[in-house]
Amino acid sequence: MARAIWKGAISFGLVHIPVALASAVRSQRIDFDWLDQRSMDPVGYKRINKVTGKDVTKEDIVKGVEYEKGRYVVISEEEIRKARPEATQTIDIFSFVAADEIPLQHFDTPYYLAPDKRGGKVYALLRETLESTGKVALATVVLHTQQHLALLRPLEDALVLITLRWPDEVRGIDSLELDSSVTQAKVAKGELEMARRLVDDMSGKWTPDKYQNVFRQTIMDLVEEKASKGKISVVEQGEESSGKGADIIDLTELLKRSLGGKAAKSATKKEAAPAKKKAPARKTPRKAS
Repeated sequence: MARAIWKGAISFGLVHIPVALASAVRSQRIDFDWLDQRSMDPVGYKRINKVTGKDVTKEDIVKGVEYEKGRYVVISEEEIRKARPEATQTIDIFSFVAADEIPLQHFDTPYYLAPDKRGGKVYALLRETLESTGKVALATVVLHTQQHLALLRPLEDALVLITLRWPDEVRGIDSLELDSSVTQAKVAKGELEMARRLVDDMSGKWTPDKYQNVFRQTIMDLVEEKASKGKISVVEQGEESSGKGADIIDLTELLKRSLGGKAAKSATKKEAAPAKKKAPARKTPRKAS
């Protein structure tokens, strides 16, 4: 199983589902590090003033945001820390929308979600609910000190979380400035039929194992060849810490409270005394969120 990079809970209404987040993709990009050929020591980027060409010490560097061309507003480290979202261990669902409503250009990074602790049944309930309704869940989540807009959707037996780009990060189609040759194109019936036949002739099944990054494969073959001759470099990688999961309580009761339905209200009126005894259970999910 893929290593969990984050642990917490999915939250909607008063329902909490303990989950573990694992990356659904892995980078296969080749990173070329700079090395000093005389000693094979790593070479880093120098802090240099781009105007004078002189070195700048770490103490003299501040962070600024360009307000106008050539004019910057300096933001302190303390101000940046205060502006960062509070790190929580919750995927907060705030809405459900039709699965086909979100344009593809808003999609960013996919992650797999697995149930954690005793969350299997509630996890399955959310998955089946999304599957049967054709909906996806919109949520916010904080990953690596950054707040993300995200969606949750079913994938076979699992749930997938996909981070979304914020609306102001996505350019509209009108930025292409398509002219009338595209927007008002008149396609002949014969041309369309031939194009469809060509698509049919070239159609096949999705077979990802057949698709390869030729450049990467060429470089890696070269790396293997050189490594066989003893030219090997070792890079140490650190590990990320993960947070604690959240406990769950009776699902049926939480769903009733979240819906605020008649059944929950009538039960409260008839059994006033038991309702007071259950008060601690009512606080539990709020504290976990």
